[in-house]
Amino acid sequence: MNPETASPPRSAMQVFRMLPEGTLAEVIENTLYMSPAPSPLHQEVSMRLATTINQFITRGKLGKLFAAPIDVFLDADSNVVQPDLVFVGKTNPLVIDETGLHGVPEFIIEILSRSNQKHDLVKKKRLYEKFGVTEYWVVDPWSRRVTGFQLTSKGYRVIEEANGEISSVLFRHSFKF
Repeated sequence: MNPETASPPRSAMQVFRMLPEGTLAEVIENTLYMSPAPSPLHQEVSMRLATTINQFITRGKLGKLFAAPIDVFLDADSNVVQPDLVFVGKTNPLVIDETGLHGVPEFIIEILSRSNQKHDLVKKKRLYEKFGVTEYWVVDPWSRRVTGFQLTSKGYRVIEEANGEISSVLFRHSFKF
């Protein structure tokens, strides 16, 4: 296609699809959000949780765990996120291809960064609730405080607030970090 005759992008998702691979960006309700690379502490906590949870999932042959950055397309045209950790159960109809995950995962963990707390605690929580993510955990790496949410017929309810441990209802297991 000739760049001179190409039409400019008309949606945030069209802009997102034009970004280079590896760009830390999300589209929520057709608004593009970009973020810097996470801090070393964020990555340390992410690695500990990923290792512990992945060992549990692998032993039980429960499905697959993915770590950021990975694109999760909650729908085709206005919502794609990059959660820190994402679990897809082996019976989940979500599609996994070279572009990312297409559908709704059962379990998501977001690890806060100083610059994105409201984004994870409000925008993404509301989005995950709307699309039906069964269990959502938010981890504060500085205080080690975690808050878990479980989806009910009335929306998310707080499962637990704890320190240094995620007690998953979905997995019926606790993961320390």
